[in-house]
Amino acid sequence: MPHVFEYALLRAVPRQERGEFVNVGVLVYCKDLDFLGARVHVDERRVLALDPFLDVEVLRATLDHLGLSCDGVPKAGPVSRTSAGQRFRWLTAPRSTIVQTSPAHTGLTDDPEAELDRLLAALVLPPDH
Repeated sequence: MPHVFEYALLRAVPRQERGEFVNVGVLVYCKDLDFLGARVHVDERRVLALDPFLDVEVLRATLDHLGLSCDGVPKAGPVSRTSAGQRFRWLTAPRSTIVQTSPAHTGLTDDPEAELDRLLAALVLPPDH
């Protein structure tokens, strides 16, 4: 039986004043299965096309921290002590930083882990990947 899941894209926004972004990851949350996961892929060529001075290592570090928060790892800070649903809401809250999220979308799945891979391939990875 399929379960409702939610997902949001992680977007690199190198220069917020320009409103341009590159999808660099995806979050998937399924309450019924107590699942929260993230997949990321930074296409340096694409993000540097938006800002050639972007510190890609800072971008990667930010995404790594969001991944730790997603996984509930204690070194991520207080958010790690919350439920998967609370962490998803925290991760998808609007923010003005180098990494922002899309609005949350919904779907049905039997396998949220497979949804992560499917969404990453469809919405983040370059078409030739």
